[in-house]
Amino acid sequence: MANKPRKPEQNARVPEQTEARRPDAGGTGDLPADYATLLTELKQRIREERVRVVLAANAAMVLLYWDIGRTILQQQAQEGWGAKVIDRLSADLRREFPDMQGLSPRNLKYMRAFAAAWPDRHIVQEVLAQITWYHNIALLDKLDVPEVRLWYARKAHEEGWSRNILVLQIERCLHERLGKAITNFPATLPPADSDMAAQVFKDPYLFDFLGTDDPRRERELEQSLIDHIQRFLLELGAGFAFVGRQVLLEVGDRDFYVDLLFYHLKLRCFVVVELKAGPFDPAYVGQMNLYLSAVDDLLRHPDDKPTIGLLLCKGKDRLVVEYALRDVAKPIGIAEWETRLMATLPEELKRSLPTVEELEAELENVANKTQEEGYGG
Repeated sequence: MANKPRKPEQNARVPEQTEARRPDAGGTGDLPADYATLLTELKQRIREERVRVVLAANAAMVLLYWDIGRTILQQQAQEGWGAKVIDRLSADLRREFPDMQGLSPRNLKYMRAFAAAWPDRHIVQEVLAQITWYHNIALLDKLDVPEVRLWYARKAHEEGWSRNILVLQIERCLHERLGKAITNFPATLPPADSDMAAQVFKDPYLFDFLGTDDPRRERELEQSLIDHIQRFLLELGAGFAFVGRQVLLEVGDRDFYVDLLFYHLKLRCFVVVELKAGPFDPAYVGQMNLYLSAVDDLLRHPDDKPTIGLLLCKGKDRLVVEYALRDVAKPIGIAEWETRLMATLPEELKRSLPTVEELEAELENVANKTQEEGYGG
């Protein structure tokens, strides 16, 4: 007998005809037309609020540390608190707040030093609370002059330096170099632009990352800087964006090549950097003037401000530079570059090293002695 078709079992799962609708996780589907714009705006608001919360928490912590430090100072002055009391205070506070970092005896002593260095709470709130506690510790460890500490604190906040970059800038004495290049900016730029541009350039530029052997030719120097472009940009300062190397400028029937071309995001202009392995020569100004005119005509956007030139030489005579720039219409800054090995040596080691004159005298003595012994033989 033929088999009859089987009926579906009572508990068998019948495939669903239509899949249940879920919110569209990736595409836009049936979403409103302005959904993508709204989502972008909300993401940005959330990011900004998260940053604001982090910054507010950091400022509150720095102010708390200042308050603790001031309390310790007051108790030391009034009650004669010593190191043992600070150790006990640290232990008691950590027992009460086990999840809170930063209550070690060493950090409490930093709080005391912080409060002693900055007796004005207003300065702490307005400037020092805008950088991290670790930045403030670096300022205490590395610097003694309050005005210099405050200068670096402001720069760290403005430029967004990490603690390591802050320490590096302190060790390289940035405050003594920034704004020191010889320029003609007051005569060639509007006052506001002139002041801002002057503070962008420094003198000298330190290329310690090139090693102890100074490049002998411009191309060698240029290649070395490109090989260390990240550290070169750090030395140039915030705002410089690298555009190109040996950038072609077609002028008439001739081709000219700019050593290095940058765009400065704050100044809103191109910056031509020319490198010289030797000392300054007035002829370099004429060459730079041509480059600036060509960049203004060939590359500059109508919204960009006039191109600025930075000429880096191995040495310069200040008076010669000032005369060379006096009647030039294009904005040009001139500074030295160097690899400052001696600046990184400890003071006691510097004093123990012989001078060039002492080395020459010693070599001459050895030569004379050898000659005398030769004659005596």
